[in-house]
Amino acid sequence: MSRKSWRASERFDPIRDAAHARASQRTSRARGCHRPALHTQAARGLMPVGGFFHVPRRVALNSSLLVPMPLPKPPAKLGSLLKAPTASLAETADTATAANAAAPAANATTPSPSKQTTPKSVARKSSAPAQGPVPVQTQPRTKIRAGSRKDAASASITAPGPAPAPATTPASAPRPAPRRPLPPAVAKLFILDTNVLMHDPMSLFRFEEHDVYLPMVTLEELDGHKKGMSEVARNARQASRELDALVAGVESGMEHGITLAHTGHIEARGRLFFQTRAHQVRLPEALPQGKADNQILGVLQALTDAHPERPVVLVSKDINMRVKARALGLHAEDYANDKTLDDADLLYTGVLPLPSDFWDAQAQAVESWQQGGQAFYRLQGPLVAAMLVNQAVFWESPSATPLYARVKEIRASTAVLQVMRDYTHPKNGIWGVTARNREQNFALNLLLDPDIDFVTLSGQAGTGKTLLALAAGLHQVLEDRRYNEIIITRVTVPVGEDIGYLPGTEEEKMSPWMGALDDNLEVLTAQTGAGASGGEWGRAATQELVRSKIKIKSMNFMRGRTFLNKFVIVDEAQNLTPKQMKTLITRAGPGTKIICMGNLAQIDTPYLTEGSSGLAYVVDRFKGWKHSGHITLARGERSRLADHATEVL
Repeated sequence: MSRKSWRASERFDPIRDAAHARASQRTSRARGCHRPALHTQAARGLMPVGGFFHVPRRVALNSSLLVPMPLPKPPAKLGSLLKAPTASLAETADTATAANAAAPAANATTPSPSKQTTPKSVARKSSAPAQGPVPVQTQPRTKIRAGSRKDAASASITAPGPAPAPATTPASAPRPAPRRPLPPAVAKLFILDTNVLMHDPMSLFRFEEHDVYLPMVTLEELDGHKKGMSEVARNARQASRELDALVAGVESGMEHGITLAHTGHIEARGRLFFQTRAHQVRLPEALPQGKADNQILGVLQALTDAHPERPVVLVSKDINMRVKARALGLHAEDYANDKTLDDADLLYTGVLPLPSDFWDAQAQAVESWQQGGQAFYRLQGPLVAAMLVNQAVFWESPSATPLYARVKEIRASTAVLQVMRDYTHPKNGIWGVTARNREQNFALNLLLDPDIDFVTLSGQAGTGKTLLALAAGLHQVLEDRRYNEIIITRVTVPVGEDIGYLPGTEEEKMSPWMGALDDNLEVLTAQTGAGASGGEWGRAATQELVRSKIKIKSMNFMRGRTFLNKFVIVDEAQNLTPKQMKTLITRAGPGTKIICMGNLAQIDTPYLTEGSSGLAYVVDRFKGWKHSGHITLARGERSRLADHATEVL
């Protein structure tokens, strides 16, 4: 047969090809193979080209060119085919033929299909060329969960080789060394002196996670000071009530301490201990044993010796007692929880100077507009972070118009500045009073703003605090009719020795304390209206009208009152405690404005400092509130003699 006739005889006829395909499909079904027609044609070396099959020249049957196809799970009667893996598809076919001949005998010894490996894994292993017959594996096969087709397809027969090494147990595996936890902070033991409880009845709950210890002498002194109507007596009674609430329901185990948080003070995480037994301690012979302070020092010495592993600290407001404790080598501290700040120089002044290059830096970002006769500026940048609402800002230059404004609003990194009214000009005078410096102008803008409900003024003597507040009050009471009357009060703490009881009514008793009011009223009535042009009669009539709108009240009778549409002036506020200041401010009703004035350098109340004064307390707590403002007056305007005395004395 010629080459041409051979090619023609090998060309496929569609009818004959379909008959061959059906025959191959029947054979493949018996063997359990997938897609038999394509598999048979590939075994014969036929490759699809252009829609029909062509026999390439001299194509040898090479098992490495065959691509294994995924096969379904074999029936149970052909399970013996999986006993030996094959390296090529041709060898698989030979093994399958032998297995079909011995099928009856193999079915009796074949395990269940759930514990066998699928042909898919066999074909995956047989992609390499065959090197010879592979013996049947005697090593244990991978155990497959029955009924899971996915798990069965993923298992494979173990290749021959040495036995696998035993798996390392988790207990024998090396583990990283555990981190050593940080030692917990040792809680301190604070021994409280009696004056601490009488100064702040809630001081028991101010020590966070630390423990508190009360000697019996402290309880005895607290009981001796509870009688009377003074502030000290009220605090002693309040401290006794707090102690009674703590020990209520505790019948035993007092020596182990009482949880301070069980009365609702969750900020106190420590325990309260009472002295339950006497301590045998020898103090220096120069210290009398019968004195209460020395007995507390003895308790401090005993607890320090008994607990060397934790700090034991005495807390006292008595300076001499702290000095004696330190002289004995013991630890003592002042009660500083009531202090607003440690240094009075850090107190909020209410004034912020703008940098010299303010207009150059804000030239592109600043916006300006007019509204209601007022000029406003909107600016952005890092400078806004240092501003607070109602804080006075200024920019001055010798060659340009100065800027005096107040921070009206702050939103994120944007601030709105409102230009202040110039009360230094005579046409803007209030009852004949004009501002003499920058800070006085700021103060008058706050005092005359109806949206500001609370104003604090601080500064040295002679800066005009009382005069400015009284002039602004008279203007809004008599001319604007914004408030009904002016109420003036102050704490009755003498500078020197007390002069004793005063006769008369409440106002008559308070009149000696209100000498500053009379002095300032004389200045105001002499410069205003009929007082300036009507002679003595006009001045007397003006003073009578003014005094009819001014009421002098004692601070001792403020509790329980409510002021409606009143202009309240609290003079010498530096002598008030934070608790007294809270009592006064909470008296304000609708339409009431409160002005607190004082000089932190002139505190006359015992046990009160610049950091613990009520004036410093409210200045720090109210800063940034949109209905409050504060100004520190820096320059004295009383006289050159007063200014020089303030500097050198």
